[in-house]
Amino acid sequence: MPDWLAVIILGIIEGVTEFLPISSTGHLLIPQNLGWLEPRGDLFNVVIQSGAVLAVLAVFAGRVRALATTLGEPETRDYLLKLLGAFVVTGLGGLLIKESGVQLPEAVTPVALATLIGGVLIFIIEHLHKGRPGAARITWAVVVLVGLAQVLAAVFPGTSRSGASILMALSMGVARPAATEFSFLLGVPTLMAAGAYKIFTACQDGGFAGENVPLLLLGTAVSAVSAFIVVKWLIRFVQSHTFNGFALYRVLLGTALLAYAAGL
Repeated sequence: MPDWLAVIILGIIEGVTEFLPISSTGHLLIPQNLGWLEPRGDLFNVVIQSGAVLAVLAVFAGRVRALATTLGEPETRDYLLKLLGAFVVTGLGGLLIKESGVQLPEAVTPVALATLIGGVLIFIIEHLHKGRPGAARITWAVVVLVGLAQVLAAVFPGTSRSGASILMALSMGVARPAATEFSFLLGVPTLMAAGAYKIFTACQDGGFAGENVPLLLLGTAVSAVSAFIVVKWLIRFVQSHTFNGFALYRVLLGTALLAYAAGL
């Protein structure tokens, strides 16, 4: 398969899965680990996530503009401070992981387990949340737990950053639209920081020497376009639907991957 086509496929996978509760990292690793696509470096996988950030900024342009033009209002400052707080929790957790030397699993089995367990947890949380409208306000307890949920997702590929943060907020009594918006906006600094750090370290270590920059830009652009479509759809979807469909998909995919890893 031509490199450009493989990159387009991976860009679509990233854009489609980044903000769905099904794990973009896991879905990027699966076709590469199964030999369907040539493995790409961690730099590629992290940088194309930055394209998804552009999609969020485009979809939430009105909300971002409103926040930027009402900085004098206590409610706006409170919301932005809570986004910053969740980002700081995520960042500190990421630094602790790096300093501890934890190696992130990339084999099929750990990704499959995280995918399967995540699906079961979605079913449980949705059941507990059933019939509860939830509150629109984000509390500081939610801020801390959402940040920790993002750290958990970073440690276990297949967990889903957006899924973990949204479902953690739901479990704390936050309304589905408010939980989704907070997770998506939090993804902007989180993914941008991850991408910027990876690019910075790659420049220091000469990591770009083995990376095809035009293909990297192509993957990022494709990711941005596909993520834009998915985010616009998901914002409407969460107004009247649960995440049980995604849970079922995760359970089926996780089971199939475990069966494959076991040679069944």
